[in-house]
Amino acid sequence: MPRRNKVNWQAVEAAAQPHSVIARWQLNQLDVSDRMIWERTRPGGIWKRLLPGVISLHNGDPSWLQQVEAALRYARRGAMVTGLAAARLYGLRRVPPTDRVHLLVPIDKQPATYGFVVVERTTRPPRPELKGGFPVAPLTRAVLDGSRRLLRQDDVDALIAEAVQKGLTTPRKLADELDTGSRRGAGRPRVTIEAMFAGARSKAEADAYRLVDASCLPRPVWNPTLIAPDGSRLPTPDGWFDDVALAWEIDSLEFHLSPKDYERTLRRHAIMTAAGIVVLHTLPSQLVREPAAVLNELSAAYRQAALRPRPPIERAT
Repeated sequence: MPRRNKVNWQAVEAAAQPHSVIARWQLNQLDVSDRMIWERTRPGGIWKRLLPGVISLHNGDPSWLQQVEAALRYARRGAMVTGLAAARLYGLRRVPPTDRVHLLVPIDKQPATYGFVVVERTTRPPRPELKGGFPVAPLTRAVLDGSRRLLRQDDVDALIAEAVQKGLTTPRKLADELDTGSRRGAGRPRVTIEAMFAGARSKAEADAYRLVDASCLPRPVWNPTLIAPDGSRLPTPDGWFDDVALAWEIDSLEFHLSPKDYERTLRRHAIMTAAGIVVLHTLPSQLVREPAAVLNELSAAYRQAALRPRPPIERAT
């Protein structure tokens, strides 16, 4: 009778590091038989089967990082994390909650979407980057892959705006990647990128851009550099109606974290009004909940600004 090989359990633990997740074929190579795997993963066992052919060496609910590890071991060579899961690995915080791990795999690979794994085959596999120890699609590709699957424009705005604000990508890179890839699901990210090319830098400014764009008001300039008559630089408003010198401030007390931030807003307001500028403040939440009311207030402010002589404020180009 052939002698059964003794399993080196330290080698098994090492192969499953850093997240205690391992593939069945790896266990087999380490002399762990399918019978032993079955015994340890059956109900009440000390291991847990996470995906076909992928096992956790613990029987509790997997952590998110264990799910990412399991997804990559399930898809095997050539797979990389993309979409919202990749955005989290890049450290973005405005990522809608999801329990899915989105993977990119080359077009000729066979793994299918299963459980918490979303497999997307691509004819354009990018060169992955390493984030948190995982192969991850470049940030621009990952953010757009995630945005294509989001159903709310607000979520797309927030995700893309954060990536741009943190300097991880640019509107130009996003637009180029969007034009290169599939058109499926491209509508919402394209709307966001269009607003950014117009100068909007945040989700709230993107909301404001779309509100004005659909109105009869002239389009404002976003985040302009304003020069006072004495040559000094004035605070930069979010939106600027140059023909009537109307400043539109979007980010107000709602997003201030300290009294100093609020004091800074008051001082900005005082400096602009002292220069003869009409200033309108709008809370970001109003743009979402009361767009008609916001548009009425903006139209009234525009008419008010048009009634007085325009102050000699210059806009740097």
